[in-house]
This record gives sequence, C-alpha cells and structure tokens, in this order.
Amino acid sequence: MTTAPLLYVCVRPQLGAAAAEYESFRAAMRVDESRLARHDLVREPLPDDVFERYAGFLIGGSPFNVTDPESTKTDAQRRLEADLARIAEATADGAGPASLFTCYGIGIATRTLGGTVSRAFPEDTGPVAVQLTPGAATDPLFGALAHRFTALTAHKEGTESLPPGAVLLARNDGCPIQAYRVGDRLYATQFHPEPTTKAFTERMAVYRDDGYFDSADYDAIAGRVLAASVSQPARLLRAFAERFGPA
Repeated sequence: MTTAPLLYVCVRPQLGAAAAEYESFRAAMRVDESRLARHDLVREPLPDDVFERYAGFLIGGSPFNVTDPESTKTDAQRRLEADLARIAEATADGAGPASLFTCYGIGIATRTLGGTVSRAFPEDTGPVAVQLTPGAATDPLFGALAHRFTALTAHKEGTESLPPGAVLLARNDGCPIQAYRVGDRLYATQFHPEPTTKAFTERMAVYRDDGYFDSADYDAIAGRVLAASVSQPARLLRAFAERFGPA
C-alpha cells in the first residue's frame, strides 16, 4: 500500500466553487486533508515532480469545454489542458499513479488518448439514470455498484468515441459513454460522482447564467435535484480512495 496522498486537481476559475468541489470529493471519499491534497491548475502549472509525489489524481469539472474553439481559449485554459493531458498520458500506461477524470476532465482524457469529443451528447442539469455495462461487472471500482443508479450531470459536450483499448463501464440514452477505463489505473466519468444534492444546487447557483439551464428554471431544477438519491457515485469515489490512496 502507498503512503502518498491523492491530489484533487482544480480546473474551476471560480474560487468558491473550487473549494466546495474539493470538500465534496473529500467528504464523499471519507478522507481528511492529509490524504487528499489540492492543486489549483487554473492559476499554477503542474509541478514537475507531481507524479512522484502523489498516488493518484482526481480531476473535477469546469465551465471550460474541450470543444471550445481554440481562438476563444485563454492562455490559462490551453496550459491547463496540456497539463491534464500529461496526467492522462502518465496514468493510462498503468505503471504509475492512478487517475479519475470527471465531467470536463473526461473530455481531456478522451481527446488525449485518441477518442473523439463532440457536442452531440449534452445532458441537462440534474439527475439522470446511469446503467452499467457488462464490462463493469468485473471492474474493481464499478463492479460493486448497483447495475442502475442515479447520478448528477450538467455538460455541453461528451465522448463520442472511446479511446482505443478503453473499456466502456457505464452509459445511458442521453450520453452513450458515461464512464470508461483505460488500462487498470485511469478512469473517466461524464457524470459528477462527488456532490451531494445540496452541494450540486449550490454549484448550480454559481453557474446559473452560464448556459447550462435557463436561470428562470433554477428552483424547479433544484427541486428535482434535491429529491434525487445519489448514493452510488460516492461509493465509486470511496472505492477509488481505498484502492489507490494512502493506507
């Protein structure tokens, strides 16, 4: 077992939303700050020794999109996408640390490893039904989850084709690629595995004018979110922490 901590990699420009996302990951994984460090990739590049210092990486969501036109991307977005690509490449070969790319992060992992990202499979903000694939049955993380569960999503783009060699782990009608694994140490999910329903509504308030939903519908959507049961995605995070995190 490793003694190195895991690292939450922040890719949200909004400091309050980033701090809340870190706390959501930490609480869902049931770890303290000594076992889950954090790094603000929006403001600081990835350290050169990061792959020696950490046992694994958790990449959160962002208002950025992989499919944003290159001409509209800021220097910070281009740099952080290059650093996230480094994490994907370093963890896909199975020889080093592990990684879990979520929401915006799955787009980086997909593009870096040879899959396709497009705007063909957006999902509205709120709870969705996710179904495991046959490939998930023997997976160390997904195998213990319910075959069908509810998760929270809000995204404008999605994975259209898997990277070569990837194992599809979860899907639904709105977004056929909800989760996959490359090798035995890189995982990616389109859905958000970390927030409670309350935390998700607070995040919705931050991004209510960013085009994910009509701001006038906030109360109705928040009501649907708060009524949902999202226990299974947190189990995925705890399994990740137990398998790849410090003892």
